[in-house]
Amino acid sequence: MTSKNTICLWYDGTALDAATFYAETFPDSAVTAVHHAPGDYPDGKQGDVLTVEFTVLGIPCLGLNGGATFKHNEAFSFQVATDDQAETDRLWDAIVGNGGQESACGWCKDKWGLSWQITPRALTDAVNDPDRAAAKRAFDAMMEMRKIDIAAIEAARRG
Repeated sequence: MTSKNTICLWYDGTALDAATFYAETFPDSAVTAVHHAPGDYPDGKQGDVLTVEFTVLGIPCLGLNGGATFKHNEAFSFQVATDDQAETDRLWDAIVGNGGQESACGWCKDKWGLSWQITPRALTDAVNDPDRAAAKRAFDAMMEMRKIDIAAIEAARRG
């Protein structure tokens, strides 16, 4: 690993599957190394995949096959800024359609339990509009959504 700071994500034996999915789904993402255990460990055997080095949108990550002890939760998420509805739909549908689940306000979880915020730049611009009434209308519209609908956000912003 060459990065000084790397996000370590805990998996129950599925780190390589998850890293491969991320590499296939997100631009500027790749599986860069797979490391096998040199000996037996509490949740695996010698030769099992122990860690996987990968990047997600250029962010260095390490997948650790540590077992079932720890689960992902919403306290950590990747927030992905999208440029248009097509990109928003593609990423959301890839995550949810691959065994994941929808949540509210642009949040979803992948099948490994990792949370993602698929956030169109148009939404960020709308809720930060200097016209606070326009920002509130956009925010209120977002609060009713699962996957973000950019056209509906922009219509709410306009009033």
